[in-house]
Amino acid sequence: MPNRPVREVIANQTILTAPAAISVSEAAVRMKESRVGAVMVVETDGALSGIFTERDALFRVLAAGLDPKTTKLAEVMTPHPQTIAPERPFGHALHMMYECGFRHVPVIDAGKPIGMVSARDALGPELAVFQTEVQQREHIEEIL
Repeated sequence: MPNRPVREVIANQTILTAPAAISVSEAAVRMKESRVGAVMVVETDGALSGIFTERDALFRVLAAGLDPKTTKLAEVMTPHPQTIAPERPFGHALHMMYECGFRHVPVIDAGKPIGMVSARDALGPELAVFQTEVQQREHIEEIL
């Protein structure tokens, strides 16, 4: 299980937050622009109040027949999501995601979001090793 701290995983992230009063449509645009699958919903003081994910957009909005232009995040977000501290091992976040069936975990420091870990983050080092192996195989094939 990966032992690197969550803080290392989120080191170069630009976080995406939004107030609960914006529409699902606006949140979706922001998520697309930021190329992320979730937005952390925050209070006016910056404290985390919820999370809204691409799965929420699909299941809680579209499949429920709600209008994304008029539906507010507050109506369809997951309130008070499980979070993780930046000092915790990344493996703990993966275990949380697996056990609870979600794909994103907000990283909280002093009650405020500082990043987000996702199931995709687990592919980082493993994907790099895979890409190296593929390149080595291609090089060997060229030689043969």
